[in-house]
Amino acid sequence: MVSLTDIRDAAAAIDGAVANTPCLHSRTLSDVTGAQVYLKFENLQFTAAFKERGALNKLLSLTAEQRSAGVIAASAGNHAQGVAYHAHRLGIPAVIVMPRLTPYVKVERTRSHGGEVILQGDNFDASQLHAISVAAARGLVMVHPFDDEKIIAGQGTLALEMLSAWPELETLIVPIGGGGLIAGVATAAKGINPGIEIVGVQTERYASMYRALRGEPAAFGDNTIAEGIAVKTPGTLTMPIVRELVDEIVLVSEGALEQAIVMLLEIEKTVVEGAGAAGLAALLAYPERFKGRHVGLILCGGNIDPLMLADIIERGMVRAGRLTRLCVELTDLPGALAAVTACIAASNANIDEVHHQRKFTHLPVQSTVVEFVLQTRDHAHAAEVVAALGAAGFKARLENGG
Repeated sequence: MVSLTDIRDAAAAIDGAVANTPCLHSRTLSDVTGAQVYLKFENLQFTAAFKERGALNKLLSLTAEQRSAGVIAASAGNHAQGVAYHAHRLGIPAVIVMPRLTPYVKVERTRSHGGEVILQGDNFDASQLHAISVAAARGLVMVHPFDDEKIIAGQGTLALEMLSAWPELETLIVPIGGGGLIAGVATAAKGINPGIEIVGVQTERYASMYRALRGEPAAFGDNTIAEGIAVKTPGTLTMPIVRELVDEIVLVSEGALEQAIVMLLEIEKTVVEGAGAAGLAALLAYPERFKGRHVGLILCGGNIDPLMLADIIERGMVRAGRLTRLCVELTDLPGALAAVTACIAASNANIDEVHHQRKFTHLPVQSTVVEFVLQTRDHAHAAEVVAALGAAGFKARLENGG
């Protein structure tokens, strides 16, 4: 088992090479959630994720012979970058096996840090199996992303920083993939304050640790925007620590993750990936569970594909009623569209897109459906636009989907 002493030793070992990232109180998120919210900005590490901590601690523990042989790691991206960056900095050859569908930004950044990248497998578990075979064939040292005492101890160092900055913290909400982060955090936090509450969070689609601890069969979704914690098999070292020290594990939906990403971008002006938003997603999904408590959230990573982020932002605008799809039926005659747009303008909505639908409709000939995408203030404003069009004699309806 990893001890508080191991974690303090890791903190001393990596000091100066890994950032002591800010841990700040968020007044706005505290007002929104009803808890006192403190954010640990691990997305501000050089490789934009906490994984540097464990990776460096492991690399520093290698013998000269092991360093000369080189290392290998399997990762969906953040561990890969941490290993590649610090291995390159220390002069250690590094091979990284990544799932084939890993976001492009993570693959390219891993290569830019000096790692030899092999894309193999559809998920972390498949990549890990391939990495084991490559390690045996090439005589490389495996740097496991979570199931290693040095890795666990390194990840736990961020909890030392959080509790040093805010001793009043009562609850830490920690994302769980294989369990390396929460095992280290729980060991450090409970070692300093045995009464502190540790709550893990997983996605509904990859609830491996949640199900394993309950003795339930594993079941997984096709994909998740939190690919950094999409691990099918919990660690053999981490699971006993989680069982002993973690008070509860909660599950969050993909929609809650998307909402949390958008809120952190809007409110805190910070970019996180799906896994990095998991703590806030849990806080938003279970507000009564954490109401009134001093809650620490770990923004564990910020490596999100820009195209995915753009989609999430637009979907968030739809959910908030700031982008509205409106369908209006009208007679297909000159001036009809102008009358509709004038009514929309009078309602202070801005037209983003316009599309005529003349063919795929059951309306009579010389009638059409015009689909608008509008920029509105909120859902109430969108309803006002529909009411104004109805008062002007137009049949209009909102079609925003789910």
